[in-house]
Parts: sequence; C-alpha cells; structure tokens
Amino acid sequence: MSQAPLHIIDSHTEGEPTRVVVSGGPDLGNGPLSEQARLLRENHDWLRSAVCNEPRGHEAMVGALICEPHEPDCVCGVIFFNNISTLNMCIHGTIGLTVTLAHMGKIGPGTHRIDTPVGVVSATLREDGSVEVANVPSYRKAADVEVDVPGWGKVTGDIAWGGNWFFLIDRQGPEVKFANLEALTGFTVAVREALGNQGITGDHGMEIDHIESFGPPSDPALADSRNFVLCPGKAYDRSPCGTGTSAKLACLHAAGKLKPGEIWRQASILDTVFTGTVDELPDGKVTPRVSGRAWVNGESTYLFNPEDPFQHGIPSTL
Repeated sequence: MSQAPLHIIDSHTEGEPTRVVVSGGPDLGNGPLSEQARLLRENHDWLRSAVCNEPRGHEAMVGALICEPHEPDCVCGVIFFNNISTLNMCIHGTIGLTVTLAHMGKIGPGTHRIDTPVGVVSATLREDGSVEVANVPSYRKAADVEVDVPGWGKVTGDIAWGGNWFFLIDRQGPEVKFANLEALTGFTVAVREALGNQGITGDHGMEIDHIESFGPPSDPALADSRNFVLCPGKAYDRSPCGTGTSAKLACLHAAGKLKPGEIWRQASILDTVFTGTVDELPDGKVTPRVSGRAWVNGESTYLFNPEDPFQHGIPSTL
C-alpha cells in the first residue's frame, strides 16, 4: 500500500527557503509542541528526510510541518526541521509560514500567534506583505568566551539564545563576503567542533549548533552589519537568520549598545536585510522583533512509490 501524498507550498525569506507541509503529515495529537516535535523526530523522521533531503530537497532546505496548536489562541502550531534534525525555532521559517498561510487564505493582515516547540511567537503580517515576528525571550549567556580552534588559534565570541543557541564572532576569521563561502564554512565548522570538544555549551548542556560570524556591511546605508551563519549540518543561512539576529540583538542590548526602539539592520551573506528591535523584559531578557519579507514560489504534491528506494529521501549519512 502506497503512502498518502504530501501537499507542499514553497517560499523563500530573503533568500532562505521554507518548505511548508500543508497536509498529509502524521497525526501528532495536540499536546505541547515540544512533545509533538519529539514524536516527529522519534517516530516519523521519514517526513523530515523526504522534504529536506535529495532528491526533492537539498542541504539548505528548511521544512515546516503545520500541526495542531497546544495553545488554543494560536492560528496553528509548527515544527521546523532541516536535513539533519528538528529545529527549536526558525524566524525566517515563521515569516515564510505567515506568508504561506496568507497565500492559502487562512489569515489576513494583522497579528497572529503561532505555537512552536520553544513557546508561542507572534507574527504580524503587514499590508505591504512584510512580516514582523516577536520572538521568544532571548538573552546573552556569556560574553568574550575564548575557544581554542585548531588551525585558527584562540577565537573569542558571545554565547546567546535567540530561539537556538549561537556563538557570535565579531571580525575574526575569514572576511564575511560571498566569495569566502568555502573558507567561512570551514572556519565556523571548526569553531563548532571546538566548542563541543571543549565542553562549551548553552544552558543545561544544550549544544551550540549555530555559529554566526560578523563583519562590516557592504553598504552602510543599507545595513549595520553583515553575517555568515552556519546552521546545523554544514549549510549556511541565505537570509540574515532570524534567531541569529535575535541573539545579536540580545548581545547588543546586554552590552548597552541597543536601546528599546532603536533599529538594527542585519544583512546576510547575500546582502538581504532583516531589521530588528527589542523590548525589555523584567528578568533582563529581551523580546526581539525581527522583520523581513518572504515570497511564495511554488506548490507541489509529493508522491511515494514503495518501489522507489529513495521515496523518503537520501539519508544524510549512509
């Protein structure tokens, strides 16, 4: 018996793809999204692989499964994933999901709450089609952390939570420009491996799986900084990375360099831009507000032939 088809809507957010599974996915119940994500990861990993891995996907693809929200006032729940595993949170994906829901006629301009494995976020769809995401509370865990990176020596960075764990590096390693993609990938992979080997983690021993390297913008009139973001696996973020921008905003605020209401313009390695501000929280954390644009660029139906050896994708490791 063949498997039911998946209905897919594709978009990209400032260059980074989001592939939303609209229907055909497994029933994960209506428990907390963290529990639904666990069920997806442990019992239905075929979906992640089918959506993000070759022959349908590629290493930069980010998937999003629409599911039942646990919080009753949310328009939907969502679980994000890539070619390696599920993701805690994804702002570019939330922007893409919001534009996709509008494309489907499910929402219109206004503010909509979306349930995620790390908490509820709010997405505001503006009349011009842009989207602002009020992210989960974000904070800098530690500043000026040194890690000894083989081949690079001591590298200093901040550790911050923006919905994922980040190590943020300012003006060290290869120059942040598109021509240096290979060198930047090698550098950030080496940093991530060194962090793991030296036991440097986020809170509760959580892996720092995103590395963010910053440099000056190509055009100061358009942005305040340009970044290169290594995502789990070895793919780089084509967008400025929403959770990475959130982590940057938290670090700037903690350092006294960004006040509530002030705008930070973060450019990606492709020179696309997210804008961000922060709201202060009583516990010293901040609520980042990150804005960007996404474009729906395709719809498709995935078919599963039981005789196809790669109906569920080519595994990331064979």
